[in-house]
Amino acid sequence: MLDYAPLQIRVVTPRLELVGATDEMLAKLAPLVYEGKTFAEPAPYDDPMPFYESDPEARVHEWLRGRWRGRSILDPTQFRLSFAVVVDGEAVGMQDLIAEKFDTCGTVLTFSWLSTDVRRRGLGTEMRSAILHLAFAGLDAREASSDAFVDNLGSNRVSELLGYEKNGVEWDTRRGEPALLQRWRLTRMNWEGHRRGDIRLHGVPAVRQLIGCD
Repeated sequence: MLDYAPLQIRVVTPRLELVGATDEMLAKLAPLVYEGKTFAEPAPYDDPMPFYESDPEARVHEWLRGRWRGRSILDPTQFRLSFAVVVDGEAVGMQDLIAEKFDTCGTVLTFSWLSTDVRRRGLGTEMRSAILHLAFAGLDAREASSDAFVDNLGSNRVSELLGYEKNGVEWDTRRGEPALLQRWRLTRMNWEGHRRGDIRLHGVPAVRQLIGCD
């Protein structure tokens, strides 16, 4: 893999690592996508989403296309940083950090998924804490947002635990059906109140230069 700065970032916590989603890491995650281990009930993703594709080959194909498209988005205005979630040396999910109008607004959005094999162990909270540390401590974000369907109790609970405030609701679709989303907002001040001292960042300075933080 070329020495592409966003793929060199690592975020390390006592329980897991976020590792840049290189093709090598995507190859390790692909079996989880193929086997449908990204899914949950009630359905957690808004449309369009390759994880709703019923054919496993097509599901992996569309997922990979999205990962590769995301790599090209990197400038002071917008970016998408994608990471494999690695626990005890095994890739078990993904965590993304997404920004639009970052140079003017300083806001980010997070997105993630975990394999069905490792859910309900607190890893969702740990990986969100890790990506928020990258956003605020590493990239000087001003505010982070998240959203989840109102019946996605796990994701909404993570937001609540990490200091987000409810920020209204809106309608979206999942698998073509309307459903209500809960929106969440985390200010830098509230993040500072939950800031951890045991998360380490690696490879961030090169990305800071690319997106105009320095």
